[in-house]
Amino acid sequence: MSVIYDGLADEQGDDTVAGKGRGRGSAGALRERRMAIAERVVKNGSASVDDLVELTGVSAMTVYRDIEALEEAGVLIRHRGQVTAVATGLNEIAASIRVNQNADLKQEVARVVAARIRPGSSILVDDSTTALWVLRMLEVVPITVVTNSMLVARELERRSGVRLFITGGEYQAWSESMVGQTTTEVIAGVRADYFLVSASGISDLQCFHPFEDCVQVKRAMMASAAQSILLLDHTKLDRRALHTFASMTDFDQVIVDSQTPDVVVADLRERGVSVVKAPG
Repeated sequence: MSVIYDGLADEQGDDTVAGKGRGRGSAGALRERRMAIAERVVKNGSASVDDLVELTGVSAMTVYRDIEALEEAGVLIRHRGQVTAVATGLNEIAASIRVNQNADLKQEVARVVAARIRPGSSILVDDSTTALWVLRMLEVVPITVVTNSMLVARELERRSGVRLFITGGEYQAWSESMVGQTTTEVIAGVRADYFLVSASGISDLQCFHPFEDCVQVKRAMMASAAQSILLLDHTKLDRRALHTFASMTDFDQVIVDSQTPDVVVADLRERGVSVVKAPG
């Protein structure tokens, strides 16, 4: 992760005296502290300022300055008193934050998909937050939902007419979901009508995600579904991450929002992608 933090050790805080070797107040120590803050947030999904004060052993004022520098570098964001990682090619931000990002665009996509789901359908859903908007808009019952996402589970736990299956596995706080061998083995034993999924980024028809364990879940769900539907808002286009999990041509349908340029939609269709543009 070190490339992300280059240039972040150029300022002074309460507890820093830049340029004094490798002591607590040195530029090197400042950089290491900010790396530690970012790595803690990325690993846990989010952290409070008090958590970061305890981690670093410096004052809250200095931690606030560190967070501000990391925000300016595009690494972290503050949201309602919590510090959360910004999505990059190396990480993804917390699911509880993602669900409300570009919410209008996600709802456009979700309406198109929700209209295609019929009563009695079974649906595989991972931690993709656009799929959560589809479930919120679904009025048909009964349906069966199989998910590794606790965000999805909490959304549906009291919904009448919904059978809910949770895969189990190793819990990841940042995505509020389960991953790992247990998760993929459970999914492999399921056969569903639909798989609803989004991607962290799209480039040259390839679908990207930062984390391999999440990629394994997406691949397993694709293999267990009769139809796979990719849900995309246009902000994901021309964006890459570390791992690929599918080509856009692997999906039965790709639904994009109304702000996706027509020239992009036309190009995708020419390249064999079954794409539908949502009305505005």
